[in-house]
Amino acid sequence: MIEPVKISRYGDVQVATFSNPPVNAISAAVREALAAVLTQASNDPAVSALVLSCAGKTFFSGADIREFGKPSQLPTLPQIVTSLIAASKPVVAAIHGQALGGGLELAMACQGRVVTRTAKLGLPEVKLGLLPGAGGTQFLPRLIDPVLALEMIGLGEPIDAVRAVEIGLADRCCEESQILTAAIALARALAGEQRDRVASRPFPIGMKEAVQAFARKHARRFRMQLAPQTILDLLSASASLSFDEGMALERTAFERLRDGAQSKALRHLFAAERACARLTDLDGVAPRVVETVAVIGGGTMGSGIAIAALMAGYPVTMVERDEAALEAGRQRVMAALAKRGLEGRFEAFATSLDWDQLAVSDLIIEAAFEDMAVKQDIFRRLGQIARPDAILATNTSYLDVDAIATASGRPHNVVGLHFFSPAEVMKLLEIVRGESTDPDCLATALAFAKRIGKVPVVARNGCGFIGNRMLAVRKREAEKLLLLCRSPERIDAALEAFGFPMGAFKVSDLAGLDLGWNEASADRGQLRDRLCLAGRKGRKTGAGYYDYGADGNPVPSAEAGAIIAAFADDQSIPRRDLNQQEIVDALLLPMISEAKRILDEGIARSPADIDVVWTNGYGWPRWTGGPMFWREHMAP
Repeated sequence: MIEPVKISRYGDVQVATFSNPPVNAISAAVREALAAVLTQASNDPAVSALVLSCAGKTFFSGADIREFGKPSQLPTLPQIVTSLIAASKPVVAAIHGQALGGGLELAMACQGRVVTRTAKLGLPEVKLGLLPGAGGTQFLPRLIDPVLALEMIGLGEPIDAVRAVEIGLADRCCEESQILTAAIALARALAGEQRDRVASRPFPIGMKEAVQAFARKHARRFRMQLAPQTILDLLSASASLSFDEGMALERTAFERLRDGAQSKALRHLFAAERACARLTDLDGVAPRVVETVAVIGGGTMGSGIAIAALMAGYPVTMVERDEAALEAGRQRVMAALAKRGLEGRFEAFATSLDWDQLAVSDLIIEAAFEDMAVKQDIFRRLGQIARPDAILATNTSYLDVDAIATASGRPHNVVGLHFFSPAEVMKLLEIVRGESTDPDCLATALAFAKRIGKVPVVARNGCGFIGNRMLAVRKREAEKLLLLCRSPERIDAALEAFGFPMGAFKVSDLAGLDLGWNEASADRGQLRDRLCLAGRKGRKTGAGYYDYGADGNPVPSAEAGAIIAAFADDQSIPRRDLNQQEIVDALLLPMISEAKRILDEGIARSPADIDVVWTNGYGWPRWTGGPMFWREHMAP
């Protein structure tokens, strides 16, 4: 068993180095060691100051969430923080890697903080449906500007080391090789001066006003979520409380959120998103080396994939069928890079009409039109052009990956990479494992997903895979309900009240009702035929299920309502009023039934994988944990 702490002495400065692999979570054993170190250093007259550091790749990464839901083991993290505040000798945190959550709270309880240049500091608890529970809401506003403190606590995004020094969260920044030397120097300097303790500082003036402005700015983002609102209420209340009173109020709020349904759902997703990339049958399988990426297709999806790869540091070659399409794709990519201040990546991006340029690529991603014949023709050509060990990937949304792979003549090198639009933004990447996909080909796809910052979920081959197969069910059920209640806005309102950012018919309008529609074969036998023939093809034409004005916002449409009602009457479907719960049940429960079939067929590995797909790719509200978690734990 690894000892939780090792003690070193540098003259009158004692250094305590903690170790709890892999991320130095602040477990019960670590807390016991921290308490013992503080007591020992306080009682040793030869020690004038103490440095807290960690072995391995990171400083304390936060609380050990495996302890959540179990009886508290003493000392608790707030008790350790209280001991740090009251320490008779200065304590300095030597931070490398990450100081997140409880790790940053420990650091803020110290009198000084030294960070390496690559360190990240943050309070991400809100992303788990929590708030900082060991003084984070009380320390941070006393250390930095209250608006900046609100952003770090309310949004949960970490900051880098340079920024931490700029705003006063850290004292010094140095190279990793110098961290111990710098921390010892700061500790020795603090031993000879009287620096005020953070806990003794008043809560900043203007916090209530800052909270109100922050709440207005992020009202849509925080909708229906308990943790952000609790954080704002706590910070507002703390303006009139002492540090100790604020600490007590914070702990009560933390425990209430920790034991609530939303935090349990978000913690489920936190674990699920890490588990979905770990496949036991790939243990020991090394991915192939991918140094160059090619994308076939420069449309919205192909350009987005190219942008994502370029942002991750890959050289990218884009190939198109003609000069106009190629130039359009090039302009999309260059504009996106420029918008992000990544002009330095321009030289890593090449475009060509010559398919022979693909012969040198390690990974080739096809992002062509969603048509089997088109994709099979592309893969036949790739089978002749690509290197024997190149990974060939298809960005199909529904089509048979095995049929596409067979066309290449090398199906063992083919994998599905189903990106979601915009590909440079959306986190989900469905990785489709074909019948013949080699293990190292799959391992390479997972490694690529990680490098470009995606959340990968591996699915077996099957029409629509996981996400789109369930989406097709929701679309079918939504259209049934529409003919009953004759109101797209009522159905959309129910989904949005559940927590989706956009209702089903607004999504259809955004995608375009004419997507995959052919006017020549339209016979008015479908509602979509009648809407499209009336020129109502979605947001791009200013009219679909809704009307769209100059501001682009959807408003209920009398014309669409009349078309819907006439179609329902032609089908002899009687009108029926539906309440919100009836609509939600009618849309979501059939989806979950389909998800169970997906599991039974082996398309998805686990219910948690399905939750990851729908919360990262389709707008299912994260605070419900995803469709499978919601059905088991939260559904009425």
